[in-house]
Amino acid sequence: MGLEVNILGCGSASPSLRHLPSCQVINHNGNLFMVDCGEGAQLSMRRMGLKFSRLRHIFISHLHGDHILGLPGLLSTLALCETRGEVHVYMPAEGVELMRMMIAQFAHSLTYTLEIHPLKIGKALIYEDKSLTVETMALCHAVPAVGFIFREKPRPRQMRGDMVEFYKVPVSQRAAIKAGADFVTDDGRVIPNSWLTADPLPSASYAYCSDTIYNPGVVQAVAGVGTLYHEATYADDKAHLAAQRGHTTARQAGQAAREAGAKQLIIGHFSSSYIGKEDVLRTEAEEAYGAPVLMADEGKVFEV
Repeated sequence: MGLEVNILGCGSASPSLRHLPSCQVINHNGNLFMVDCGEGAQLSMRRMGLKFSRLRHIFISHLHGDHILGLPGLLSTLALCETRGEVHVYMPAEGVELMRMMIAQFAHSLTYTLEIHPLKIGKALIYEDKSLTVETMALCHAVPAVGFIFREKPRPRQMRGDMVEFYKVPVSQRAAIKAGADFVTDDGRVIPNSWLTADPLPSASYAYCSDTIYNPGVVQAVAGVGTLYHEATYADDKAHLAAQRGHTTARQAGQAAREAGAKQLIIGHFSSSYIGKEDVLRTEAEEAYGAPVLMADEGKVFEV
């Protein structure tokens, strides 16, 4: 199914009547991965029909309140839902002890094992399963911050049903053929793999960049990604604030996506000063990107 990006919050700094603070849930084959956890995250999960029982990994980009203040409440709710097994939180190392203290105070009766993984600011592989990896990369913000890149592993080749039936390929050999093996018939004929299979579907990749200034190092880190989510807090009229506060303008987000060769760009982390006029952010991003740009919004779901 690829990766499905659910937008739970895409505002900046503080909640408004238009947007909630940053939070996304990436759905990969029914497994949910949360990226940032601003206030209102668990209510948004309920509204979008995302099951708490499927959430086992939470990634925090940095320690500003609009990206983490929903986390203690969410972890408490997971316990109230009698979640079992393990829940993993990945966050910058500076916040680990503070989070442990908060959990001990406000969510001390956990029904699950909570594993908190300290993140270093830089490139690292922090999660891997049989079909997906998650890497970090350094962002350039007012405090230490990381972005996250989700990558599907290469998919197996697709079996051609007509040819499999024609050559009577037994079920026991199909996994090897999907992995690239040829098929040898009972009378010794070698049937080339290319006759039995088709090229696999492309693997999906998704990069999350919030919060950061425009930076060539960030562009290099996400080069070639399929879909890029990039903060676009301000338009050109407030470029001076973007520079002062460690943020990106919509035009700079479009420039970063173009230079990285991203096939699709989603922008978010909108300043409340653009409520009712967010089209200016889309326009400026598209001028730099050279292609249509997707706008994050609470409740939206994007296929990667």
